[in-house]
Amino acid sequence: MSLARPAVPATVARLDHTVVYASDRRLSAEFLAAVLGLEVGAPFGPFLPVDLGNGVTLDYYEMRDEPIQPQHYAFLVPEEQFDAMIARLEALDVTYYADPSHTAPGRVNDLFGGRGAYFDDPDGHNMEIMTRPYARP
Repeated sequence: MSLARPAVPATVARLDHTVVYASDRRLSAEFLAAVLGLEVGAPFGPFLPVDLGNGVTLDYYEMRDEPIQPQHYAFLVPEEQFDAMIARLEALDVTYYADPSHTAPGRVNDLFGGRGAYFDDPDGHNMEIMTRPYARP
């Protein structure tokens, strides 16, 4: 009996959207859109989408009666747009960090031959922009 995994097609599943909880969906969606240089879409039911341009949307959903549990969202961004994103963070007076623990303020990292930075959104979600994907084993 072989326990080898069967060959998997190149595209088994593709993320279409995910919900991001926010205390103020408009504030949070507009914040991320401003940093990434994107637009906030039209409301869709209780959701306010930010289209990432790759077929995936972040659908902001407002939760005012419960605390927001911070999550991590990482965005692979073009190298040529990275500096503009950092400049937008600075213009918004948002501190960015080289590390996910936020111990190196005002610095970017050079992981995997690219550049990256972490920052908090209005609800404390730990956002990451990076120009190279992680090298996974």
